[in-house]
Amino acid sequence: MSGYLILAILALAFVVTFQIAKASEYVSVLKGEEKSFKQNNRINAALFIAFLVLGLIGAYWCNELYYKKTLLAMPAASDHGKKIDDMLWLTFAVTGFVFFLTQILLFWFTWKYQYTEKRKAFYLPHNNKLELIWTVVPAIFLTILVGFGLFYWFKITGDAPKDAQLVEITGKQFNWMMRYPGKDGVLGRKNYRLTDASNGNALGVDFEDAASHDDIEATEMHLVVGKPVKLIINAQDVIHDVGLTHFRMKMDAVPGIPTTIWFTPLYTTTQMKEITGNKEFVYEISCDQMCGNGHYSMKGQITVETQAEYEKWLSDKKPQYVLNMEAKAPAAPEMKAAADTVKAAMKPVAQVMNK
Repeated sequence: MSGYLILAILALAFVVTFQIAKASEYVSVLKGEEKSFKQNNRINAALFIAFLVLGLIGAYWCNELYYKKTLLAMPAASDHGKKIDDMLWLTFAVTGFVFFLTQILLFWFTWKYQYTEKRKAFYLPHNNKLELIWTVVPAIFLTILVGFGLFYWFKITGDAPKDAQLVEITGKQFNWMMRYPGKDGVLGRKNYRLTDASNGNALGVDFEDAASHDDIEATEMHLVVGKPVKLIINAQDVIHDVGLTHFRMKMDAVPGIPTTIWFTPLYTTTQMKEITGNKEFVYEISCDQMCGNGHYSMKGQITVETQAEYEKWLSDKKPQYVLNMEAKAPAAPEMKAAADTVKAAMKPVAQVMNK
């Protein structure tokens, strides 16, 4: 409903502006072009100042109204995220200063230097010094920003610490699947040809590899606070993107090309509930790459907890290999019972045939 109201207001504003423009044309005909030009010039100059003041007030009001609802009001939940936030705030500071300075000067000059018969226009077709300043200064600043960005990028995608927790995350339309190594700390190998969700192998794990026998599979991600974690990212169908907004991290999930990132969680889920004042707070995994008609629903959940809580959660899980073996085990007695039933039913028939 609010969308229709906004459209109606915009349409009304357009009609009013059009009618004012037409009325202005008629006034200029009646009063004379020169007199009308001077009057319109004064009105436009005053409107520029009004727009400047109202625009700045509106920007401040929107910031007061919505800032606390943005991620910027929450602390970055990872060590790398804090550095990315620092770089973002530096960008905001410099570009914001330049934006407000240029916009204020633009609207002020429009009013101050409006046309009058007493002032003669001064034309400045070219100035090498000005060209050099507004080309070199932005270039230096952007180069510094790009340098910081590359440094952090190589840090995030580089080698994780040796004691890092290992978690594999695989995206498919339209959910996320996780796999954790067992006590050996090694994930078993995979083969996409073995992918068969109906038989308990949704990730295509090669269970002939002994390293896979203690791997845990889950639909949620559990991380240990204060401990580095390395994510091994995969996709099964189309390109997805692991978006970790609270950690200020993201990485593409590309079919056939595993990607990796690592970071250290700084706050448990419980701590973030206290920080945000939101008892329902959860760390989310989003898909930041359009991946199909169910893209909007492709969400996952992350629980950041203590080492003891993580080990407790892990101990309650059975390896996928064990679950598969247990699922197949009852099949033998059932098949034997069915065979015995058929054999008993066929016995009278066999006796008749022998006679």
